[in-house]
Amino acid sequence: MEPIRIFYFSDVLCIWAYIAQIRLDELQTTFQDKISIQYHFVPVFGNAREKLEKGWRDRGGLAAYSQHVQDVTKKFSHVTLHPDIWTKVVPASSTACHLFLHAIQLLERKEILQPSEGLFEKAVWAFREAFFVRLADVGDRKTQLEIAEELGLPIAAIQAQMDSGEAYAQLSKDYELVKEHTVTVSPTLIFNEGRQRLNGNVGYRVIEANIRELLHNPPEEQSWC
Repeated sequence: MEPIRIFYFSDVLCIWAYIAQIRLDELQTTFQDKISIQYHFVPVFGNAREKLEKGWRDRGGLAAYSQHVQDVTKKFSHVTLHPDIWTKVVPASSTACHLFLHAIQLLERKEILQPSEGLFEKAVWAFREAFFVRLADVGDRKTQLEIAEELGLPIAAIQAQMDSGEAYAQLSKDYELVKEHTVTVSPTLIFNEGRQRLNGNVGYRVIEANIRELLHNPPEEQSWC
């Protein structure tokens, strides 16, 4: 049986995607080769500064948004948050992160990096953790290169994927899929060729139940429920 394909859309700067990473890790541990998670990015914070300044202008500005994010995080003991999040450092855009990460993803697909080492997934988490915990400006190329060096990634090869335009092509594909599946929320999981989706802060058991239903009732089979 082919593994269940799951489209996973997220934004690196999204607090809910940061919180939800533990659920994704648990899914992969539980289901292993029964699922195939395909990572894509949705630019919720593509224009981060302007988005937050406009959206929170009448609600207390960036300080209020920072407090909102901190209040959200207090409900989840498995994550850590810098107390000055979204105030002292406000990345200009998550798109720059997504481009850099796609370059790393391409190196896995070309087997310049070994897929079994999971370096793309480690890099995604490293970017999130760098921002939310260390308050690093992950939208800045200098910071991106520092993170890549910390992970022992080949800098020249990453740069080559961007210079060739291939990483941009993958980013463009993300935008097309976002439009095709009308994705507006980070994170979003899409199953069953687009017929099922889970948006936002969805508990692990709900995600697990959707996967088990698909495993026990493949899409081509009829089910009364």
